[in-house]
Amino acid sequence: MDRNRTHRNRKRILAALHFTALFLTMAIICIPGLWIVLNSFRPTVEIMAKPPVWNPSFTLDHYRAMFGGAGEGGVPVFSYFRNSLIISVVSTAIAILIGMSGGYAFARYKFKGKSGYFVGLMLFRAVPGVALSLPLFIVFAKVGLIDTHLGLILVYVAMNVPFTIWLTDGFFRQIPKELHEAAEIDGCTRWQAFWKVEFPVAKSGVASAAIFAFLTSWNEFALASQLTRSVGSKTMPVGLLDFTAEFTINWGGMCALAVLMIIPALILTFLVQKHLIAGLTFGGVKG
Repeated sequence: MDRNRTHRNRKRILAALHFTALFLTMAIICIPGLWIVLNSFRPTVEIMAKPPVWNPSFTLDHYRAMFGGAGEGGVPVFSYFRNSLIISVVSTAIAILIGMSGGYAFARYKFKGKSGYFVGLMLFRAVPGVALSLPLFIVFAKVGLIDTHLGLILVYVAMNVPFTIWLTDGFFRQIPKELHEAAEIDGCTRWQAFWKVEFPVAKSGVASAAIFAFLTSWNEFALASQLTRSVGSKTMPVGLLDFTAEFTINWGGMCALAVLMIIPALILTFLVQKHLIAGLTFGGVKG
């Protein structure tokens, strides 16, 4: 009995230590985001105060100024939001269609040079976007894609396709081949077997690939800042530069716009969290 009691106490202590470690880790991770939200509601004087003010005031001046209130010109937030939404949604949809097809092909078919192509895709994804900014700018300037939605969409599709292929390839490999073989025996075509049998099983994985691709496009700054110029094409991350002047930076306005950037990503993640969690854990448990 004493031994069982000691064992239970030890398990409780380990569980408490595990929970405490997770809580502290999440607190450290969330501190920057919470600080941004807090600064978006603080006066500029308190944001710049040294030492920091730990009992802040509350104001909406940064949001009013951003939307053109308080006698200021404001920032074209709605234009930046529209541009980000169009570019992120379209590039994600194209990347998922191509990536899902490529991942399925790598998972199900054998062809010459398969390993080489796959490694090449992963090596391309490993190249940082900043390293591609200059050649992309030169090429896009020659073909007239600078300062256009199409230019950024093509860039983000190229960035996201290797990752989505790699991710969906892993999900489709976890699906037994016997499923589509049984569907074909029952009279389904190859496409019908994929769409009606295999895709429903892997849709959680596809959803997780889509959310990652969307967030990559939504948050990307380096390439967007090089390839956009006007309000008609700038995305929200690039719009943060509107709060910088020659000698000063409007930290409060920048934080307010950053909060507006975070909200759609949080909403989307909340809506697909069930598929996201299922996708990330897909294949981790075998019966």
